[in-house]
Amino acid sequence: MSKNTANSAFRKIDVDQYNEDNYKEEECGESQSPPKNKLFTIFIDEIFKFSKLSLTFCHFTGKNIEALKTVLRNAPISSRNQMVKDAALNVVMLVLLSVKSAQMEEAVNALDREQLDILMKYIYRGFETPSEGSSGHLLAWHEKVHAVAGVGSIVRVLTDKKRV
Repeated sequence: MSKNTANSAFRKIDVDQYNEDNYKEEECGESQSPPKNKLFTIFIDEIFKFSKLSLTFCHFTGKNIEALKTVLRNAPISSRNQMVKDAALNVVMLVLLSVKSAQMEEAVNALDREQLDILMKYIYRGFETPSEGSSGHLLAWHEKVHAVAGVGSIVRVLTDKKRV
């Protein structure tokens, strides 16, 4: 039998702080809700219109891989603004659907591990909102990314709390 059973010092630890239900998001400085400022909304729309124009230029000049690298490098992962994330998804889907099947493997091989994970996030997000003909193309992208990045990429994407 223990000598010190009357000691209650061990009971002063707050075990509820380790509960996963009490998780608090990291502060990023942006608001969770969509912006109320109309000028800000117009500004975001103009930025993504410009992005679409520059990506369209890359598409017509045959620089699809550079366009893909650009959109993955500038992905709004830490943003909490859903409008920004939706606009970025539209731009990424435009780029992904413009790359031909023969160019996919070359494009995937040109990306680093972080960019492959971001690409996999966009592929899964594209599966959430399918458009006509996009699912088959996204499955082909998924196959190519999985061949290069392996199962680890899928696990990292599904367990990451930062969404695109």
